[in-house]
Amino acid sequence: MALKHKGLEFVSVPWRFTEREAIAFSGQGLVPVIVDGGQTVHDSWNIALYLEEAYPQRPALFEGGQSQALTFFFQQWVFRAIHSATLKVIVLDVFARLHEKDKAYFRESREKRFGMTLEKYAADPNASLAAFRGALEPVRPVLVQQPFVSGKGPGYADYLLFGPFMWARAMSPVRMLEPDDPVFAWRERMLGLWGGYARSAKGFPVWA
Repeated sequence: MALKHKGLEFVSVPWRFTEREAIAFSGQGLVPVIVDGGQTVHDSWNIALYLEEAYPQRPALFEGGQSQALTFFFQQWVFRAIHSATLKVIVLDVFARLHEKDKAYFRESREKRFGMTLEKYAADPNASLAAFRGALEPVRPVLVQQPFVSGKGPGYADYLLFGPFMWARAMSPVRMLEPDDPVFAWRERMLGLWGGYARSAKGFPVWA
C-alpha cells in the first residue's frame, strides 16, 4: 500500500515461512524485503522511511518529522495491541491454510511463543473476537471525526492498521467487524484505494 501511495511500479514475489534462502541476500530471515536498484531494505518501518527519503517528490507517507514520530508510536500500538489480538482470532485458520512444508515450523515457533498449543491459545473464539474489537476502541473516535487515521487522506498510519485486516481477510472467514462500526467504513475506504488494489487480492467472500 505504501508503494501504491508513492505511485511506484513493483513486482511482488510470493514467499513461504521456511524459504529463508530466497531472502538470504538481505542478510536476515524476515519479510518484507524490497530491492530498489542497488538498495535492499527489510522491515516495514525501514522500508517506509526509505521510500520517503528516496522518493521525496512522490506523495508523502508522513507529513513532516512530527508526523513520522507519532506514526512510529502508532506502529508500536498496532503491533502490540492489534496484531496479537488478530492472531488470537485467526491462528487456527492461518495454520489450516499454510503449505504443508510450513506447518511444523509455524506450530513449533508459535507454540513456543505462546507457551501453549495453538488449539488452547484459540480455545475461546468469541472472547478473542470481542477482545479484538475492544482493542480498536482508541481509533474509533478518530475515524468518526475524519475519514482516515492520517486525516483527510490516507498515510502510513492507515497502512499500518490495515495490515492486520488484510491478513485476516486472506486467511479467515471470520467477520472481524460489524457494519455499523466506524472502523468497518474505514476498512471499506482502504479496500477501495488505488483502484481497489487491496480488494482485488485473494480473500474470503465475507470480506468482499
